[in-house]
Amino acid sequence: MSVAPPLAERMRPTHLDQYKGQDHLLKAGASLRRSLDSGLIPSMIFWGPPGVGKTTLAHLIAKHLDRPFYTLSAISSGVKDVREVIQKVESAGMFQQKGTLLFIDEIHRFSKAQQDSLLGAVEKGIVTLIGATTENPSFEVISALLSRCQVYTLKEHSKESLLDILQEAIDQDKILKNRTIKLKETNALLAISGGDARKLLNVFEIIVGTFEKDPIIIDDETVMACAQQSVAMYDKDGEQHYDIISAFIKSIRGSDPNAAVYWLARMVEGGEDPKFIARRLIISASEDIGLANPNALLIANNCFQAVQTVGWPEARIILAQCTLYLAGSAKGNGAYMAINSAQQLVKNTGNLGVPLPLRNAPTKLMKDLGYGKGYKYSHDFPGNFAAQEFLPEEISGTAFFTPGSSPKEIEMANRIAQLWGEKYTK
Repeated sequence: MSVAPPLAERMRPTHLDQYKGQDHLLKAGASLRRSLDSGLIPSMIFWGPPGVGKTTLAHLIAKHLDRPFYTLSAISSGVKDVREVIQKVESAGMFQQKGTLLFIDEIHRFSKAQQDSLLGAVEKGIVTLIGATTENPSFEVISALLSRCQVYTLKEHSKESLLDILQEAIDQDKILKNRTIKLKETNALLAISGGDARKLLNVFEIIVGTFEKDPIIIDDETVMACAQQSVAMYDKDGEQHYDIISAFIKSIRGSDPNAAVYWLARMVEGGEDPKFIARRLIISASEDIGLANPNALLIANNCFQAVQTVGWPEARIILAQCTLYLAGSAKGNGAYMAINSAQQLVKNTGNLGVPLPLRNAPTKLMKDLGYGKGYKYSHDFPGNFAAQEFLPEEISGTAFFTPGSSPKEIEMANRIAQLWGEKYTK
């Protein structure tokens, strides 16, 4: 008797139009969709959390374009495997004129040497690379390879998308559609999934399997009771990887050094990558402390450098030192909120023109057109300050920086007010 594959595998889309989510990349007119429709795609990196469909999308792209497709996992493959694929493609020659796709799952796990082995084939167009990673490719993919790839960010599934996937499984799966299933409550299911469609379907299948008879009533109490029986230890490749780093950062943000160092210990004991932790400390130093204590970013960045130099097990001490410093530091999110506010305004207003006095004027024609005319060089004025307009006219006087309660941010706000008067207090 054959064993049925997991529900998530049974519900894997077989056509691009069945793919759920990532409308920002795949809806009509979106960047990736335009490339697919033209038949000309670049080498690319899919960056996103687990369960958003990176591997599925790679397979669907190959099917949509009707191209030869090779797949490797960075966990089990090495330079030899990469070279074997490239040699196969080269040997096929004219028989693979359409262009071969090479998919590498978890490409962030490839060493520099392994990534180097891809460069020549990607650069010459022997293969079109599709890499998938849960880690920021800016840190984990070598610059030479990254510069030859387009990075596409895949987002977590929305609540609506997850419920759509779940209902589709109930209605269409060859096993589930023969049972009577009622979704009375879904909050617990969605919370456990963490935006991961694969986990949602696999957990749902386990829960359904606990019912011997129909009807099957799914409510939050049933889901939590089942989930508590199968809580896993820290898994650096699974959902607890994200839950624990979240608890870690929130403890730092909440100025609780004891909780922060506890969650750090959980990651250390679980074998987490020390560079992953150090990078999150850098982000926290800027997002949650920022202008309230500018030294925090310097210390976090030095922590990252030291961790790279020292490695385990001593890196745990360096991480603990930085964690305790950040958790005990004054907090402020002025910089984080300012860039969020500015980006939102850019999205709402589009590409507003740069005021003429601020424009670069490298040619006589540009000078004749008024580029740079009227610009005041601040250092030529008392206090190295001259009042002039630095924003497009349409948004003049818009304030993006709002100080919090930290002394440093208040001091900065007072200086802005002293220089600009009421310009940014409207």
